[in-house]
Amino acid sequence: MVSVAITPPRTYAEWVAVLDMLKNKIDDESVLFAMQQGTIEWQLGVAERFAKKLIDVINYRMNSASDKFQKEMGRAYGQERAIVQALLALRKEMCFLSKAINLPAIPENDRRQYYELVISQADNMQSSLEDSAKKDRSGKLASIVRNNKVNTF
Repeated sequence: MVSVAITPPRTYAEWVAVLDMLKNKIDDESVLFAMQQGTIEWQLGVAERFAKKLIDVINYRMNSASDKFQKEMGRAYGQERAIVQALLALRKEMCFLSKAINLPAIPENDRRQYYELVISQADNMQSSLEDSAKKDRSGKLASIVRNNKVNTF
């Protein structure tokens, strides 16, 4: 896919367009770059709508990543390489989303709070994976999950 230069968003309407691209996984790297360069007037009304839209998009992507991971794990039964690839793909997506929500345009306190949403979700995913892996008596799955953490980025 060819990357296209995306104008950094400045208005709420421009942010909505860029966030829709993020939601639909349209040129993630260019979208992320534009988002990191973007600005927004952090004022009552706009800030709330912007935050809700951003968090909704990030949650959508996290749920999508989790669903994709579950499908890949269902197909990977017993195949170590496929399990590792699924874990690494999930980690890569969570890492990307942590960058996509940690934007300079957002005031520091809010930014930290939003970033923690992604980190907390990644931690919960890792904890859940480790708990599920305990059911594997061989210990192999637990080892794979511990050595390929989805919350390390």
